[in-house]
Amino acid sequence: MTSASTGTTRSLVAQATTEIIGRLQAGYRSNVASAVASVARLRREAGRDPHSTPTAWGLDDLEALTRLRARATQHQEGDMSEALSYRDVLRHEQQEEREDRAVHLAVTLWALHQQSIREEAMHVDRWTLGRAVRRLAEGRTGPQDRATDGDSGQADASEGTASPKAVPDTDLNPGVRKRFVRIGSSADFETLGVRLREMVLLLRAARIPLDYGSLADQLDRWQQLAFQADVRREWGRGFHRAYASSASNERDGETPSGSPPDDLDTRSADTGD
Repeated sequence: MTSASTGTTRSLVAQATTEIIGRLQAGYRSNVASAVASVARLRREAGRDPHSTPTAWGLDDLEALTRLRARATQHQEGDMSEALSYRDVLRHEQQEEREDRAVHLAVTLWALHQQSIREEAMHVDRWTLGRAVRRLAEGRTGPQDRATDGDSGQADASEGTASPKAVPDTDLNPGVRKRFVRIGSSADFETLGVRLREMVLLLRAARIPLDYGSLADQLDRWQQLAFQADVRREWGRGFHRAYASSASNERDGETPSGSPPDDLDTRSADTGD
């Protein structure tokens, strides 16, 4: 069983992350007490290894991953347990540890990203890390730019969503770009998690979403030295790719005004629900 993505097939970690967040996000935005409590607990575990502290035991962030693994095992032909060598067992355990870390980090980052935001979803498909950071660096907020009709300030239904004017690289926020470069140059998973957390706080302030299923898959592959360069290339391509529209069909809602402050303190999160 491999967790790396192949073709259009989503990896187990991407499926599990999307399933968990999809359920919690709907409940949190509807102010369902159990979902609000679960998100608060997950948020407190951001930056910690899964299973490492008693407070993390019983969290449901790895529930879907465990279920998907069991389903995949059931589809395997025959009982291979006796045929596995010690090396095979060790390799399998290491793979599961990588997957656990990837899903746990992605879900807890989302919990931090969604904090105190009920009107919008902060997990949105196709909003890759590079794409989200590019929008932040351009000084934009929210996931879409709306065309306006004269001075009315209303979206022009005949034109739909406006294609945002391209922002040259020289005009990008240098602080955001520097943080993104630091993410790409992280030397270990713990450092990567810290730097991603800092970026997520900036994205939250700007109400820019992120595809956490895609991020979880990349986090899983990043932990394997042979795939780190591929993941970095994906981040770089997403950052430099031009998008024809700002996802008018991906989510509803008005675009918040204002741009994220350059000096936002990313060392701590607010304590609201």
